[in-house]
Amino acid sequence: MMKALVVIPARYGSTRLPGKALVEIKGKPLIQHVYENACRSRLAEKTIVATDDERILVAVTAFGGEAVMTSSSHPSGTDRIAEVVRGQPCDIVVNLQGDEPMIRPEMIDDVISTLLEDERADMGTLVKPIDTVEDALNPNVVKAVIDRHGYAMYFSRSPIPYYRDLFAMKPARASGSDHVFQFSCPDDTYRFLKHIGIYSYRRDILLQLTDLPPSDLEIAERLEQLRALQHGFRIKIRETPYDTVGVDTAEDLELIKSLMERKDRGGHV
Repeated sequence: MMKALVVIPARYGSTRLPGKALVEIKGKPLIQHVYENACRSRLAEKTIVATDDERILVAVTAFGGEAVMTSSSHPSGTDRIAEVVRGQPCDIVVNLQGDEPMIRPEMIDDVISTLLEDERADMGTLVKPIDTVEDALNPNVVKAVIDRHGYAMYFSRSPIPYYRDLFAMKPARASGSDHVFQFSCPDDTYRFLKHIGIYSYRRDILLQLTDLPPSDLEIAERLEQLRALQHGFRIKIRETPYDTVGVDTAEDLELIKSLMERKDRGGHV
């Protein structure tokens, strides 16, 4: 039996950037960058693309990758992964988003290690420190709170923990709203953690989760991992120095291209 399997869900029908999995970056389709980085993982024994579109299947096969056709009716990438996993004997499954071409193999190894090193953990994921107030307040940047043993307590689009003395409600001058958050007493003791959306699951936990209906907190925050927390599953978290950039829009695509060019020139990314 395989110890760890990486599955990359990849749809063709993206609302904001249709066909993004096949958009070319540096002479390769986006999905190929993700796949090749996954194959550089030391701990994953196999990588599979789970898709609902023949064009993605053909593209992956053309560069020598492995892809599986799945149902087009899945409500989430996790459900798409579960369909593939039911036919794959393995211990650990990694859910790697198909729109993150700069994912590092070290990050994949880290989420696998969280489960290899802790038998009590049902899932694993990553966080990195947030260093700007803009990211702390940005609802598109998901924040995590962790207990003393490294397990997730909660994930939110809101700034958590809410440091009462850090944030002050002050009248906005030109924002068009009644109030804005501003730093009132910045200090090194205040710490926010950005959630990085890569997950590892024990195989049976993944299949259990996809059989459960969405939870109320999951629906409220639009965060699928809250389903696991509400049902009592333990998510072990590891801190990483690395970040990722997902491709959701044409602007994201241009950013990725510039970051890759900078990396090729030996610059910091």
